[in-house]
Amino acid sequence: MTHDGRLMKPARDVGILGYGAYVPRYRLPATEVERIWTDGEGGTPINEKAVPGLDEDVVTISIEAARNALARAGDAVDPARIGAVWVGSESHPYAVKPTSTIVAEAIGAVPYTQAADWQFACKAGTEAMQAAIGFVGSGMVQVAMAIGADTAQGRPGDALEYTAGAGGAAYLLGAAEDALAVFEGSFSFVTDTPDFWRRAYQHYPSHGGRFTGEPAYFRHITEAAQGLMAALGTSAADYHYAIFHQPNVKFPQTVARQLGFTQEQIAAGMFVGDVGNTYAAASMLGLTGILDVAAPGERILLVSFGSGAGSDAFSLRVTEKIEARRNRAPATRAYVTRRAPIDYAMYARYRGKLTMK
Repeated sequence: MTHDGRLMKPARDVGILGYGAYVPRYRLPATEVERIWTDGEGGTPINEKAVPGLDEDVVTISIEAARNALARAGDAVDPARIGAVWVGSESHPYAVKPTSTIVAEAIGAVPYTQAADWQFACKAGTEAMQAAIGFVGSGMVQVAMAIGADTAQGRPGDALEYTAGAGGAAYLLGAAEDALAVFEGSFSFVTDTPDFWRRAYQHYPSHGGRFTGEPAYFRHITEAAQGLMAALGTSAADYHYAIFHQPNVKFPQTVARQLGFTQEQIAAGMFVGDVGNTYAAASMLGLTGILDVAAPGERILLVSFGSGAGSDAFSLRVTEKIEARRNRAPATRAYVTRRAPIDYAMYARYRGKLTMK
């Protein structure tokens, strides 16, 4: 990798060959959580969240998103050419057994590929994306797949239960000349800021309440975004779209305003109000929504956040190849609007919150 200051840019240009999303159809209205735990007087930070069905987990969500990414890549990618399959998540179904090998098998990438699971809270997906850029940009592989997917859990009655949603996004990365969007550079910022954690054998995560805001989310996203724009010589006005990690509705709107972005610039990638915080998929899911509508030549800023804590920022420019490829798979907005409401009792059953021994 070559560096301009702290800017990360590969030796050869890398871009997105195909992208795909998947969101489960079941929805738990936030009013259901409020009804059960606060007698309808607690307030609702989002409208509703996506809930996986009994037959859905990070593996199935990843496979669906990956197949959509392959559909958009079309003839540009033979699955047998994929040199790495990486899945970032907080909720891998096995403690010891990779998600990535199952996904690689399902999409036809085995046996001559590298596979691994990634973990860094909500930025596990963009960690996989950073590594994929490095692998492709160095020439180690021709094509790499990076996936962010989660079926997050929230302790019953906790603030997280309102927002802990489910969904996934997958990206096929390869040579820039075949890409529908090209990475201009990336920038990362991390510190040991323990705002959110889950120890081994604990079912539900813990969080630092208000501590998760200013010293964690806002500091890291701001530093990563400003660092990237300073290195590239860009400003908010140079981008048509921006995506910031979406733990709730308020945080991304606030950080966008602080960085000089308008609400119109972030609107196309804002899904948290309708599907919840999809954790490792959140910012990556937002990018799929923007790629569904972006025009050739337009620029996109993507900034993730992972508790613990860190942010990855990426600058992309859309190419003319976007027009022919985006309609080869369902748009993200189609998954968001395809919904089947459930009540809290059904949610408790689907998410294993009631156990019988």
